[in-house]
Amino acid sequence: IAYGLYRVVAAPEGNWAKPGDQFVLAEKLAESVFQAAKVEAFERVREVLTRELAGMTCAHPLEKLGYDFKVPLLDGDHVTDDAGAGFVHTAPGHGREDFDIWMASSRLLHEREIDTRIPYTVDADGFYTEEVPGFPGARVIDDKGNKGDANERVIKALIEAEALLARGKMKHPYPHSWRSKKPVIFRNTPQWFIAMDKPFSAPLDATAAKALGAGSNGPTLRAIALEEIARTTWVPAAGENRITGMIANRPDWVVSRQRAWGVPIAVFVKKGGHDILVDEKVNARIVEAFAREGADAWYKEGAAERFLAPDHDPENYEKIDDVLDVWFDSGSTHAFTLEDPVHFPTLAGIRRRHDGGPDEVMYLEGSDQHRGWFHSSLLESCGTRGRAPYDSVLTHGFVLDEKGRKMSKSLGNVVAPQTVIKDAGADILRLWVAASDYADDLRIGKEILATFSETYRKLRNTLRWMLGALAHFDPAEKVEKTDMPELELYILHRLAEIDAPIREAYAAFDYKKVVALLSSFMTGDLSAFYFDIRKDCLYCDPPSSAARKAALTAIDILCDALLKWLAPILCFTAEEAWLAFRPQSAESVHLTDFPAGLALWRDEALAAKWRSLRRVRAVVTGALEIERVQKTIGASLEADPQVFIADEPLRAALAGVDFADICITSAIEIVAAPPPPGAFTLPETPGVGVVSRRAQGRKCARSWRISPLVGSDAEFPDVTPRDAEALRELRDMGRALGRWP
Repeated sequence: IAYGLYRVVAAPEGNWAKPGDQFVLAEKLAESVFQAAKVEAFERVREVLTRELAGMTCAHPLEKLGYDFKVPLLDGDHVTDDAGAGFVHTAPGHGREDFDIWMASSRLLHEREIDTRIPYTVDADGFYTEEVPGFPGARVIDDKGNKGDANERVIKALIEAEALLARGKMKHPYPHSWRSKKPVIFRNTPQWFIAMDKPFSAPLDATAAKALGAGSNGPTLRAIALEEIARTTWVPAAGENRITGMIANRPDWVVSRQRAWGVPIAVFVKKGGHDILVDEKVNARIVEAFAREGADAWYKEGAAERFLAPDHDPENYEKIDDVLDVWFDSGSTHAFTLEDPVHFPTLAGIRRRHDGGPDEVMYLEGSDQHRGWFHSSLLESCGTRGRAPYDSVLTHGFVLDEKGRKMSKSLGNVVAPQTVIKDAGADILRLWVAASDYADDLRIGKEILATFSETYRKLRNTLRWMLGALAHFDPAEKVEKTDMPELELYILHRLAEIDAPIREAYAAFDYKKVVALLSSFMTGDLSAFYFDIRKDCLYCDPPSSAARKAALTAIDILCDALLKWLAPILCFTAEEAWLAFRPQSAESVHLTDFPAGLALWRDEALAAKWRSLRRVRAVVTGALEIERVQKTIGASLEADPQVFIADEPLRAALAGVDFADICITSAIEIVAAPPPPGAFTLPETPGVGVVSRRAQGRKCARSWRISPLVGSDAEFPDVTPRDAEALRELRDMGRALGRWP
């Protein structure tokens, strides 16, 4: 900014700025300043160099009232020449920029023998203190947020001292309380700090001292915290960068507050100085009183004499009534949850896993807690124990309504968990949580919950169907792997395929992947494929059927694995199903491990073959769906399609497989030829086409299959020979039990 020296040439009679007065002003602002000062004419005397200003010291305009200190000129980047005079009043006790430039200039000011102490000018109620000569008791802002009398009194004093050039009104964009909407004042107050960059030298317990390497050249709180951040697992990983930046750049930790409630900073300070009393006897008396009476013991009448006597004279000490920041309170929770042998004996003495402890400690909260609970817990634990209180930290976003708006009572868009649980059940709420990307903000509402209700219904129905099928399963009749049909081997291979991804997702707290894997497998591979195919075998085969026993064996393995995988998410549903699944077991599903040994079912060659079969099946299913829409057939069992397959290896994959069973048709014909014109095809399965035909014969009254063999058994003329055999077996079993006429 360019500055100049200006002289007043002409001004009205009685004007504050008089002819002959000289002023140093920013050159761009001189005209506007003199216009506001009602100066009629002025002249520029000369340029004022910045080096002249840098060494200049001014007298205070209210020097006669007691402000007899030197006022230095400081070069501040926050000063502009778009308004004012090119100079601003610096009040380091009331503004961040003012405070920063004052502290940055402290060394220079000391050299110039200028007192750098910042006075306490405004008290907690908005009144000027005794450190404001001439104005003690003047109020800046009253208790209702309204302007007090301080401004007018100061302006009046400046006028009387002939130190005011002009006056006017301006609307100041000052900060306001978000709650009361009233203006707030920045003011400097004495506070308690924990140093971030001072090596540990205070007395510590032996464990902490060893962990910290404490001493005159020991580590600093900042260094320990940064090291521990790097040793902690952060989910999502971006959390590490966020808290690292906060710890690396934060100032010293302010732990005191001036409130009417809170946990007191229970220390005594020597009067006339800042020396804290460190006496184990005094501390022991304070601890004993707090344990018996609570923190209120500190505020009771005669507390100073109670704790200090007989070792110290209470008249020589000031009892501190400041309270701790609530973040310090919450940051110390690890001390009484992880290290309390009385109330938490199983967790007592827990240390980090890499220190040989038995368990891992996770902190879980919203992303705002990098500045709050995660932050204070880290510093408090590092300062007292030389380590972070957690092994991993998981953060999540905030819950919004369906339109992405913050929930509020005034908008009427609050979705209360209790309401969701009452209307839909806790597991649907848990399913929504697990399936959501918690790394970002989460949306919830009726339509979203309706979607998850449908997802839950499908998962629950799948479990329900398995439990119904297994009601007829005798574990003594389970089938060994070597005797299982290919379909069972394939579906158990698919189960084994998702084992590792599910475990990895759980380990990485990626619950949405767990839900996606299980939902896809249970609805796509099981309900829409395997169960759909095996219903005929389970419902219609004789009880002695090897295929039926193999299917029940596979379903038992499937049910066991799925319930254990679902338990952490659908905890109530899984427990209810588990008690029905293993009624003879007294153990909860939540006390079991994830399924073991599934890798034994992996068979990549078999899986490749069945992937080909499923592609061909999809073509058949597509063709039958068109026939259903056109009402040519009702159910797929009314069909006997021709399947044209030009590819010989693909035809070979069908060898040894009852493809009609797989496609759920009464019969099927495989034709070794390219698809004829008009055949149904799918682009993703070239060389395969389907020509639909109706099945020939009569409808079996039991299996609903259409077959020319219906009626060939004289004893059971309405069913196929397979169903007749099943009925005979059931009849004989019933007669043996006295339940068949």
